[in-house]
Amino acid sequence: MPIAIKRVYEQPSDGDGRRILVDRIWPRGVSKSTARIDDWLKEVAPSTELRKWFGHDPERWTEFRRRYRAELKDNEALAELRTLAKKGKLTLVYAARDEQHNQAVVLKELLQK
Repeated sequence: MPIAIKRVYEQPSDGDGRRILVDRIWPRGVSKSTARIDDWLKEVAPSTELRKWFGHDPERWTEFRRRYRAELKDNEALAELRTLAKKGKLTLVYAARDEQHNQAVVLKELLQK
């Protein structure tokens, strides 16, 4: 099950497969046609409270991962992502500037287990 992660600000490509936006809020300055998103699973994104607490601070990364995984326990949108991943190439699309510390990284880890 090939899973990739990509910033929404990067150029979409034919090799992306199914593009899933995993942010709760639509990314600023990006039109829907430019983003070429196939599905937007807001429910799989971190809660607003967790997102604000994390603030993409790398020092909070370990705790963010723990809390986010706890939020995802029994999450129906995560189950939907697992189903989509079994059907073919999947690209998790996110808006954060930090390419190493974001929810798409955590989701990819969970989906590849």
